[in-house]
Amino acid sequence: MQPADPGQTPTPSESPYPGGRCVSPLNEDVAPAAPGEFAALEVGPLRVWPPVVLAPMAGVTNLPFRQLCREYGAGLYVSEMITARGFLMGNRLSVLLASSDPSESPRSVQVYGSDPKDLGEMVRALVDEGVDHLDINLGCPVPKVTRSGNGSAIPVKPRLVARLLRAMVANAGDVPVTVKMRKGIDDDLLTYLETGRVAQEEGIAAVGLHGRTAAQLYSGEADWDAIAALKQAVDIPVLGNGDIWECWDALRMMRQTGCDGVIVGRGCLGRPWLFQELAEVFDGRIPANPPTLGEAVDVMVRHAERLVEFFGELHGMRQMRKWVAWYSKGFAGSASLRGRMAELERLDQLRPLFAELDLSEPFPRRALRVGRAKGSKKQKVKLPDGYLDQRDDDTPPKGPHSLAEIEAWERSLQGG
Repeated sequence: MQPADPGQTPTPSESPYPGGRCVSPLNEDVAPAAPGEFAALEVGPLRVWPPVVLAPMAGVTNLPFRQLCREYGAGLYVSEMITARGFLMGNRLSVLLASSDPSESPRSVQVYGSDPKDLGEMVRALVDEGVDHLDINLGCPVPKVTRSGNGSAIPVKPRLVARLLRAMVANAGDVPVTVKMRKGIDDDLLTYLETGRVAQEEGIAAVGLHGRTAAQLYSGEADWDAIAALKQAVDIPVLGNGDIWECWDALRMMRQTGCDGVIVGRGCLGRPWLFQELAEVFDGRIPANPPTLGEAVDVMVRHAERLVEFFGELHGMRQMRKWVAWYSKGFAGSASLRGRMAELERLDQLRPLFAELDLSEPFPRRALRVGRAKGSKKQKVKLPDGYLDQRDDDTPPKGPHSLAEIEAWERSLQGG
């Protein structure tokens, strides 16, 4: 499948898929968008059509992947989270991950931090660079993050949330600021409705909700009812996130919840063509079927070439190891690649990995809804000692401060 190249869906007699379409049973009866059914997503002065956002994902949504996704379809493509203190101190990796190029418009950056001063200074610097959209991470569930009172731990303290958002909005000028969050810590401590109201009061342009708690990580099904409840609770746009595995899921989510747009996360890992499919169904068309293995390998090689150009060959190909698993997920014989993926260090080693596989194999229907990331089990969320005893406290938690600590922190979050 080539970027933005609409194809014809094969007739049932020609197709390896039931009914001629590669779609899961869950979505077989879902119709494309009707004319005028959905409006463009409005985020401050930005008008986004289709109403689709690439989720910021650590170790994933760097410039090479954002560029690749953008070639397949329109939308808003957000950077992985950039540590505010690391960016301000000039940490090489922080600055690289926040970088862009003239082809990236609108330019969107997710910031990560828990100190209002740092966030304000970072926002001001990014606005001076010409960024078009800013998002704050209030949802990361990684133990290393929550243990220090950051990420999904921050919404436990609404006054701290207000301080952080106020600092960002005050320094953003006309650039819209949004929030990405989870439902809460666990089912006994849900924070999303209160955080949504605080966000609205502080001038946030839109809120994105992943319909899982931090304790759930990526397990179970996303709670779309929570997205609907947030939409009812606030007047600003709400973006739904969770279980968008197929383009049809985005339509179902918006129809079921009334949300204003969707955030696509793990469903696009190794499947950047999902954004072309999304663009087509929102425009009322049935998309072409996904690529064969050989076509997917071609996309993967283009992706690898860009990672090598961006990070250098050794670092780029080490990043590529996880992508090989995602691109080949579900294809016959893909399990045999796992042992050799760890040896990838050069670009010329990539295609030979697939020499013994059938490159003409159609995309496996069974792989449409298969998880593509770590964290499929639940966890007990780690918080600082006594963190829940003072929920009215707005004191920023401690984080990495020295350049060495920041470098270690940034690299630890690059696993994807």
